[in-house]
Amino acid sequence: GCGNNGYGHLGLRDDINRLIPVQVANATTWISMACGTSHTLAVRSDGTLQAWGLNADGQLGERSVGPLRVGSATDWASTACGEYHTAAVRSDGTLWVWGNNFNGQLGLGDKTRRTSPVQVGSMEDWASVACGESHTVAVRSDGTLWTWGNNSYGQLGLGNTATQSSPMQVGSATDWTSVACGKYHTVAVRSDGTLWAWGYNSYGQLGLGYTFQRTNPEQVGSATNWTSLACGDYYTVAIRSDGTLWAWGNNWRGQLGDGTLAQHNSPVQVSSATDWVSVSCGWEHTMAVRSDGTLWAWGNNFNGQLGFGDTTHRIIPVQVGSETTWTTVACGAGQ
Repeated sequence: GCGNNGYGHLGLRDDINRLIPVQVANATTWISMACGTSHTLAVRSDGTLQAWGLNADGQLGERSVGPLRVGSATDWASTACGEYHTAAVRSDGTLWVWGNNFNGQLGLGDKTRRTSPVQVGSMEDWASVACGESHTVAVRSDGTLWTWGNNSYGQLGLGNTATQSSPMQVGSATDWTSVACGKYHTVAVRSDGTLWAWGYNSYGQLGLGYTFQRTNPEQVGSATNWTSLACGDYYTVAIRSDGTLWAWGNNWRGQLGDGTLAQHNSPVQVSSATDWVSVSCGWEHTMAVRSDGTLWAWGNNFNGQLGFGDTTHRIIPVQVGSETTWTTVACGAGQ
């Protein structure tokens, strides 16, 4: 981890910022992770879930400046973090949530916060989950898409702006495969490789060529080879099956990586590389891994979150160190 560590959310058992990557604990069994504004969750190969950082709304279960196990379950499969809430899927297909619930983002039918994991309904077919600032979106194994929480800008994709405290199905499509959430917008990929977006759009983060918000899913362009995606606060980055990387939306700090600070309302290609395999977005910074195992970063670097040993912003992808064994990356607000 590197960057802002004011709440111990780098997991290094202190609150000192880091300008270069520092290993979290001595464990070699981490398999996936997710970052919120000031908290971090990670899954180990033994199926345990670990958490650290700010816990003002119970998003950890207990405050910790180093990895702290969440409960006793050993079958956690994946996790996602909102600003102050957390959601995670277990290998049995159940979905669990905890933390802030002011906008019903936990999907429990109320607005009461939870300080330990609580199951969402009784369904056992959840495949993946993503969190925005205060809304949650999840895909079920039957390919249906479900949303709940804050809907002030139509980020739930339900055709309205009414907040929902229980899961609501988005349309009738049964071929959704992956989803990502920004602060107030949502993007998702369907099995035919098309990309869809909805919600807040003042910075062009929906990639539709204009800046009007949308309360229903709208297809982004005509490409049918989108494979994975990530959202920052007000921008979006996605990878196509040909290994190219594309970005659009707010670009104040160069987080789009196209060498400018200009906002883009439609997807623009990031660099000429064709071997990008994974990407993650923070508030205003982006990090991505290429197939050769190298790690690249660009955008806001006020807290050293890019990992270069300084606090200088970058407007194009720059390699982080010389290691070639990076596999996954996750970004928080300033880390």
